[in-house]
Amino acid sequence: MSATKPDGWHIGVIGGSGLTQGIGLEQAQEIAVESPFGTPSGPVTQGTLAGVRFSFLARHGAGHRLPPEAIDYRANVDALKRCGVTDLVAVSAVGSLREGVAPGHFVVVDQLIDRTTGRERSFFGAGFVAHASLADPVCPRLSALVADAVASEGRSVHRTGCYIAIDGPQFSTRAESRMMRGWGADVIGMTAMPEARLAREAQLPYALLAMVTDYDCWRESEAAVEAEEVFRVMAANAAYACGALQTLAKSLPAVRAPSPIDRALDGALATAPGVRDPRRAAMLGAILG
Repeated sequence: MSATKPDGWHIGVIGGSGLTQGIGLEQAQEIAVESPFGTPSGPVTQGTLAGVRFSFLARHGAGHRLPPEAIDYRANVDALKRCGVTDLVAVSAVGSLREGVAPGHFVVVDQLIDRTTGRERSFFGAGFVAHASLADPVCPRLSALVADAVASEGRSVHRTGCYIAIDGPQFSTRAESRMMRGWGADVIGMTAMPEARLAREAQLPYALLAMVTDYDCWRESEAAVEAEEVFRVMAANAAYACGALQTLAKSLPAVRAPSPIDRALDGALATAPGVRDPRRAAMLGAILG
């Protein structure tokens, strides 16, 4: 634990609406943040934990009104970037594709497979092209800090795992579940992509804390996944996730050393400055820093 107030950290959190109150932010206030990319899921709640600035955004909006396909992921990430966050922690409910990853466990994801369709996957496009590297889609430094925080809360945490993102909103068929196990995925969810892609383009170190709510339907001898059970386990896990975020704030290094992800767009911008679309360039103001 740092003996002095951590310097340079501003942690953004994207998670379920149930986390807002549980995190226990001091001097909390809600602010509406506009984004040129669309409408964020809701206002950003800002405050401090252990002297560290935090900005929280409910991914599905107040009362969980937005399904995964209706979330404006670009607007959410852009809004948090405009708030000045330096690092982004995503908290997400997932189903397990592995026997050893049981409901109630946490997984700090290190790899992702994107099977979503029709979602805006980039801040860039025609008139201003960029190709950011995504080989390692999460930040190892931030992920390790999050995993340590969960472990310190006495919870079972897997420090690596592959997350496969699907469109939803329905859960998988048994055939799909078996197929995704064969691909090497460990957990399944509906929101980490394109969120992780956009965090990298926004030059924000990203960590994904996955809360396991159920075994996906690959277990032939058991009943299929039901939303009621998912919500029940998710509510219990949310309290532990809030505790982990509080511990994370207390355990951050005293000074935030620069991360290579802070400059993820160095060398990634493909369009020559003289021919960049000025309208898109203006939209990218916060993303480009």
